[in-house]
Amino acid sequence: MNGKDNIMEENKFWSYRDLNVVEDAGVLIVNKPSGLLSIPDRNNEKQSVLSILRKKHENVFTIHRLDFDTSGIMLFATNEEVHRALNIQFEHRKIEKIYHAIVQGHMMKTEGSIDLKIDEDKANKGKMKITRDGKPALSLYKVIENFKHYAYVAIDLKTGRTHQARLHMKAIGHPMAVDKDYSENEEFMLSSIKHKYKEGKWTIERPLVSRCTLHAYSLKFFHPIHQQEQTHIAPLLKDMQVMLKYLREFDAK
Repeated sequence: MNGKDNIMEENKFWSYRDLNVVEDAGVLIVNKPSGLLSIPDRNNEKQSVLSILRKKHENVFTIHRLDFDTSGIMLFATNEEVHRALNIQFEHRKIEKIYHAIVQGHMMKTEGSIDLKIDEDKANKGKMKITRDGKPALSLYKVIENFKHYAYVAIDLKTGRTHQARLHMKAIGHPMAVDKDYSENEEFMLSSIKHKYKEGKWTIERPLVSRCTLHAYSLKFFHPIHQQEQTHIAPLLKDMQVMLKYLREFDAK
């Protein structure tokens, strides 16, 4: 395997319902769908990526997590040696994490950096906030595609703070296009960009996207067994692909 490896590589690919997995010498690379926990909740009642993986592997170790509503690439280990090595890379910021997001607003500045500290929002359980006394957080962003009212961006997280991409993009005036926690938009409707949209006589319009428009697109890391750098990509899931399709058609510059 090499830097061109893709999570959809067929010879090492298996699927459990909506969970797509690549296995490679102690590493499990997962393309997590939105609406699935990374690890079990406190009551261990809801299904999670970890619980699904453990149906096939006796030992699975968590390397990092994604938010419930965020889709995309995740790493797990199937032995302690790989787990320890990958954890060290995360702790020393040796792993490159690129997210793709659809955000609100046409972005005049097409690339830049956001260096704002993040801390827990004690007044709102489960949320985070930008604060002077929080933990350092650095994000680099670059516009992939601009529209009239939205932008498709790549975000390079140099740190891994909870909700970092969502908070940082909001801080510069471009919150996620859909984000129940940090945006006024809880869903994206085609009628919001398509003029003279009409519902069918017997149908009611449904949202194209009803989850956070953030996707963990790629990870670059050093494989501890193969002793080489690898880049793995998790393609955008269908809902964000469809949203981009309609933005190109009805919200082009």
